[in-house]
Amino acid sequence: MMNALLGKTWLGTDRLRSLPGRGGFIACPNHCTEIDPLVVGHMLYNLRRPPHFLAKAGLFKPPVLGQFMRFTKQIPVDRRGTGAGQSLDVARDVLDEGGAILIYPEGTLTRDPGLWPMKGHTGAARLALKTGAPVVPIAHWGAQELFPRYAKRLYVWPRKHVRVLIGDPVDLSEFEGRPLDKATLVAATEKIMDAITALLAELRGEEPPAERWDPAEHQQSKHGRDVERGSKGAANDGGVPA
Repeated sequence: MMNALLGKTWLGTDRLRSLPGRGGFIACPNHCTEIDPLVVGHMLYNLRRPPHFLAKAGLFKPPVLGQFMRFTKQIPVDRRGTGAGQSLDVARDVLDEGGAILIYPEGTLTRDPGLWPMKGHTGAARLALKTGAPVVPIAHWGAQELFPRYAKRLYVWPRKHVRVLIGDPVDLSEFEGRPLDKATLVAATEKIMDAITALLAELRGEEPPAERWDPAEHQQSKHGRDVERGSKGAANDGGVPA
């Protein structure tokens, strides 16, 4: 399906093949459209590094769906914080088996008007520092033309092209041995977001904003939809329901 919908260029794939040992890693991409997980997951799957996603704990409750989620080792996230130990255990299993845990540090689609990475959450940094797993920054650009941010339809004609760029693992060695307090996690998260932003700037051939967008400073919620719908108008030819 992804091959039919999008042309693709995958850059920096050798960086995944050169990761030390057979251990897994934490993949941290930018997030500008709802189909991002398909774009990045497609790339990882084709490189034989099966992607595993963080998913709401409620998705694990229905018998059939829950069994599938557990069998494929998707990682439950309980927003009440009561299942953190279980989530960490599953994450360790995935990493030990050489899988990729896909985490969007922004937590939701970027609020930045220019679709640049915004301020990140600390979950990816926390998991990396707890497990010692490498954090691999990833940037992609082009998928938002197929499915603009918050859009209701796909824009398949003319055929769109997505480019994905994989970066070198983020060096978090300066944080090893430090307590996982807010200051440590925020600083580590900033390094991760800097790496993602630099990759996206390379793909776009543009300079990112001098300051990262912070939703709190613009009275925006941390989750859900909080900006105008996608930039494509209803009259755009080629739109089909998503």
